[in-house]
Amino acid sequence: MSTKNNAWEYADSIENASHINLRKQYDLYIDGKWVKPSSNKYFSSSNPHDEKHIADVSEANEEDVDLAVQAAEKAYELWSKISAAERGKYIFRIARLMQEQARELAVIESLDSGKPIREARDIDIPLACNHFFYYAGWADKLEYAFPNQHKKSLGVAGQIIPWNFPLLMAAWKIAPALATGNTVVLKPAETTSLTALKLAEIIEASGIPPGVVNIVTGFGDTGAAIVAHPKVSKIAFTGSTAVGKLIQKTIAGSNKRATLELGGKSANIIFGDAPIDQAVEGIINGIFFNQGHVCCAGSRLFVEESVAEKVIRKLKHRMQSLQVGNPLDKNTDVGAINSKEQLKIINRYIDIGIKEGSEFFQTDCAIPTEGYYCRPTLFINVAQSSILAQEEIFGPVLTIQTFRTVDEVIQKANNSPYGLAAGVWTDKGSKIFNLTSKLKAGVVWANTYNKFDPSSPFGGYKESGFGREGGLHGLGAYLK
Repeated sequence: MSTKNNAWEYADSIENASHINLRKQYDLYIDGKWVKPSSNKYFSSSNPHDEKHIADVSEANEEDVDLAVQAAEKAYELWSKISAAERGKYIFRIARLMQEQARELAVIESLDSGKPIREARDIDIPLACNHFFYYAGWADKLEYAFPNQHKKSLGVAGQIIPWNFPLLMAAWKIAPALATGNTVVLKPAETTSLTALKLAEIIEASGIPPGVVNIVTGFGDTGAAIVAHPKVSKIAFTGSTAVGKLIQKTIAGSNKRATLELGGKSANIIFGDAPIDQAVEGIINGIFFNQGHVCCAGSRLFVEESVAEKVIRKLKHRMQSLQVGNPLDKNTDVGAINSKEQLKIINRYIDIGIKEGSEFFQTDCAIPTEGYYCRPTLFINVAQSSILAQEEIFGPVLTIQTFRTVDEVIQKANNSPYGLAAGVWTDKGSKIFNLTSKLKAGVVWANTYNKFDPSSPFGGYKESGFGREGGLHGLGAYLK
C-alpha cells in the first residue's frame, strides 16, 4: 500500500533513507479508514532544505471534519466503556509500534520539518514514545491520580498542533486523551503533516477500535471547523497567541473545555556566580535548538553586568562552531527554517533590530544556497522597549540585556506579555528558589534549559495560554 517516493534518492548519501516508506498521496484517516477528501483537493508537503516535493496531503473541509467528529462520537460510546486496563494496552501497543519505527519516524520528521536528524532521533521521537508509555500506565490508575474524586471523560477532543514538534505535540495531546477515555479528532500543521499521518498508520496497526483517533489534514479553515463543531467537547491547541485568541472567542458561551499553549518570549538569566561554560551551552540550547522554533525558547538573555563581557565572548566563540546545513546530516546543529513564510518573518525582525541600532552579530558559517536557512544571530545591548525584546520571533535570534541586581532582572524578565518559561543559572540554591517564586512563568529551569519529561506539567501564564499538558495535570485536562 505504501510506495517509496523518489524524493529519497538525494538523501541516501547522508542519512540512509532506503527503508523510509511514504505514500505519494495521503487521504484523511477517519473511522479507522483512509478516506478521500470530499473536495478531492490535495496540497504539497515539501522539504524546507531544498524545496523538493515529498508527498501530497488531503485538504479537509467542514464536511470532512463533521464526518470525523461523527466517527469519534460513535467510537466514544465504546471507548469510554471498555475497561481502563484495556485502554492502557492499546496505548502501550501504539508506543511499542512507534519505538519499532523510531528511525523511520525520525528521518520523516527531519525531512518534513527541517529539524536536525540528531534532534529528531535523540530527543523528539523517544520523548513522543515516552508520552504514550507514561499515559498507558495511568489509564487504569485514575482513582489513584485523583483520590476521592469521581472523574469522567469529556467526549470528543478536538486537537490542533503546530509545525515545530509535529509528532511530539501529537503524542502530548493524543496519549492523555485516550488514557482518560476520550476520542480524538486531530489536525496537524499544514507544513508538517507527514509524521502525524505515519502515526495514523501505526494507530491503525495497533488494532484500536475505529474512530477512536481520527486525523484530518488541512489549513486554518480545517482547524476552525474542528473548534466550531458543536459535538466537540474539548479543544487542545498549541500555536500562536493570535489564533489562541480567536479560539477563545469562538468557544465563548459554549460548554467546551480548552487548553491553550501559545507563544512565548522566555527569559534566560545568567548570574555572575553561575558555571559560565555550562551556562553558555544552556544559552545555545535555549535559543538555537530546533532553529529557535520553540515556544519556550530562551530568546531573551539577561546577563549580570560583572560577567557580561566574558559570557558574550564565549557565546560568540561557541556560536561560530555551530554547523548550519542539511537536516539529514548527523553533524548539523542548526537545520532549515520550516517554511519560506517563517524565514521572511525572521529576516524582517533582523532588519528591525539592525534599524533600531542594537549591536548585531551573526555567524559567518556557510549555509546552503537552496532552501530556507538563517545563521545564528545575536543582538547585544537591546533596549527593554525594543520590538525584538517584546515580540516572539520564533527563529535563531537572541537578544541580550544586562542587569546589576536580582530585583532589576526579575522586573525585566516579567516585563513581557508572555509567561511560558524561564531559565536561571546560578551556584546559589537560595537565589534559584527566590527567582522561581517571583518569575511569572509556567516552567522555570535551574542550571539547564529545554529539558522535558512526560511526568512534568508544561504550560504558561498571561498571553502564553492556560491549562497544562504533561504529568497528572495533563490527565486532569481531559476529565470533568
